[in-house]
Amino acid sequence: MKRLAIGAKAPRFSLPGVDGSVHALSDYENTPVAVIFSCCHCPYVIAWEGRINELAADYAGRAAVLVINANDHIGDRLSDMQERVDDQKLVYPFLRDETQDVARSFGASRTPEVFMLGRSHTLIYHGAPDSSYQDPGGAVPHLRQAMDAALEGRPPPIPDTPAVGCTIKWRAA
Repeated sequence: MKRLAIGAKAPRFSLPGVDGSVHALSDYENTPVAVIFSCCHCPYVIAWEGRINELAADYAGRAAVLVINANDHIGDRLSDMQERVDDQKLVYPFLRDETQDVARSFGASRTPEVFMLGRSHTLIYHGAPDSSYQDPGGAVPHLRQAMDAALEGRPPPIPDTPAVGCTIKWRAA
């Protein structure tokens, strides 16, 4: 599966969220958007989840964070996602990609995997949320740097890092 390339326009999507609303990329016209593929159970997701939530709160009103669960795995149903949002007090929209079409269109393969889009919704950063899921204080904040760059209309200092996490659980063909 081919991954969305740096500089490429992001595919359009519209997905239901645990909040009962449908969220579309087009809802965020001229706004930087971090699209993050995630799930409910991966230890890497759990390690980064608080930092992603904090980032979403810090950039609210200036940039968007959309978290998408495409996993076909026990514990990743919409009800599980709602429970996670409630338990962790997540502030970002948590969306369900039941068909896995959006994950495929981005070429996502891991959870968490970040696709940071600039104002025109072209990819400016791909990879991990930061440089260490184990060391929040010592990590290079790749996603924060990319968000700041998008808001300032410049490229991020590092446009691509390896996505670190569990593999997306694909539906059997």
